[in-house]
Amino acid sequence: MEILPLTVESIAGYVVSPVAALLFSPLVPGIINRIKALFAGRNGPPLLQPYFDLLRLFRKGSVTSTTTSWIFRMAPVMVFAATLCATLFVPITTWTAPIVIPGDLIMMLYLLCIARFFIIISALDTGSPFEGMGASREAFFSAIAEPVTFICFINVMRSEHTVSIGAALCSSCAVVSDSISVLLAALPLFVVLLAENARIPFDDPNTHLELTMIHEVMILDNSGAGLGLLEYAAAIKLWFFSLVIGRILLPIPGYNPLLQLGMMLLIICGIAVAVGITESIMARVRLLKVPQLLFGAGVASLLGFFFSVTGAFSW
Repeated sequence: MEILPLTVESIAGYVVSPVAALLFSPLVPGIINRIKALFAGRNGPPLLQPYFDLLRLFRKGSVTSTTTSWIFRMAPVMVFAATLCATLFVPITTWTAPIVIPGDLIMMLYLLCIARFFIIISALDTGSPFEGMGASREAFFSAIAEPVTFICFINVMRSEHTVSIGAALCSSCAVVSDSISVLLAALPLFVVLLAENARIPFDDPNTHLELTMIHEVMILDNSGAGLGLLEYAAAIKLWFFSLVIGRILLPIPGYNPLLQLGMMLLIICGIAVAVGITESIMARVRLLKVPQLLFGAGVASLLGFFFSVTGAFSW
């Protein structure tokens, strides 16, 4: 592991990315909801409504079923902690990432897998058939989405000739201008963003039909602070994928770090607007069609990997 010296930049590298995720991640679903309301011709909730919802949940008490065990009560904390730790590997500016390790991609993806594992066993621990059905769908769809994510990150790392995803994402050169293979990594990652965060066309976060939900059905028994942690973790995960796509498309090198931070926030807001537009113009697909969409994203990422290996279409 590379331990950064205690300088202003190293301290900022350790602090800025997770703190930015904590402060600004609830803003991303707020922007998406506003865009969807605009397309529907409604006023919609306030932009900061997710913050108010989290505060309300953290102030409430929790009610747990008698069939649940310590796993159910521990799961929200583990999901939140693992998701937040994953942001340590993604720099929000061109400062060195907080943790730079050869092969850190594996650790970053494993942290996301730990969060998914605990939310799945938490759903199974309730003994509810509906939550068990949602957990089964989550496990199946993630088994398809995770290889796509891995190949997309491999394309980015290969274009920067490094074995560290943190080093690749904080590179000083314009990543997307190096090769079309990196562009073919960013586009499938947007599809993965929609799938991993239970957004349309894969899942509808606003529905209340247990038979059609994936993510929301797994947290039906949660309440109070536990539900608040899960909702907070979902916002951080949405922020995480948006930040990765933003760093791939527009690394914005050569600027003042504070200016980079502001520009990256604008880019993430733009990705949130794109998600809101996608959800407004598309309908939720049938569950049987979800693997086909993920397989299509996988084909695009494999095509980018083929271009990267062969050196074809390098710009």
